[in-house]
Amino acid sequence: MESPKKLQDIKVAVDAVIFGYFDKKDLQILLIKRNIEPFKGGWALPGGLVLDDENLDDAVKRELHEEAGIKPDFLEQLYTFGNVGRDPRNRVVSVAYLGLVNPSYHELFADSDADDAQWFSINNLPTVAFDHKGIIDIALKRLRTKIQYQPIGFNLLNEEFPFSDLENLYKTIVGQEIDRRNFRKKIMSYGLLNETNNVKKEGSGRPGKLFTFNQEKYKELEEQGFYFEIK
Repeated sequence: MESPKKLQDIKVAVDAVIFGYFDKKDLQILLIKRNIEPFKGGWALPGGLVLDDENLDDAVKRELHEEAGIKPDFLEQLYTFGNVGRDPRNRVVSVAYLGLVNPSYHELFADSDADDAQWFSINNLPTVAFDHKGIIDIALKRLRTKIQYQPIGFNLLNEEFPFSDLENLYKTIVGQEIDRRNFRKKIMSYGLLNETNNVKKEGSGRPGKLFTFNQEKYKELEEQGFYFEIK
């Protein structure tokens, strides 16, 4: 006689790896301090359970707003994590997201089940709850790959920026030195930067010209089969 099938008792959650960048600093990751068990008082990625009548994208946006008070400039699904035992309370499958924000335009505000929300350098992260360290590692790997074939890095910069900021951002994300001359030559060859009449004084050198990213032109070129590539 066949044994009766066991009904599923699986919950669905969303977690978000949000990267930010401060001028001339390391790449940052947004973490929240939990005020509920498990891991009460510990740091974790913002996220939570999906409501019964809620789409995944709506769920992660809600959690980011409730726990950190932010709305990412770029947000996409990253990976699904479903190992047994990843949450000590229940069997939970989490759909993780990768997001980018410019911290200068976002004031953090912790609410809901978060006591605090802070930016941490990827080179100096605290111990994080659940399996979130593994999620962060996969997100960082995705970002380092994606930024070399899609201009998502501009979401981390100010609206107007000196070229040195763009150069330092790419160097920070890929985690190694880049050929400055070839990098500038390739970026400028795409014609996606608009030079402004504004300048920024940096150090003792000449003031650097400020640029803006032409998002409309990029979309137009993309529709024509343009392939952004930085190596």
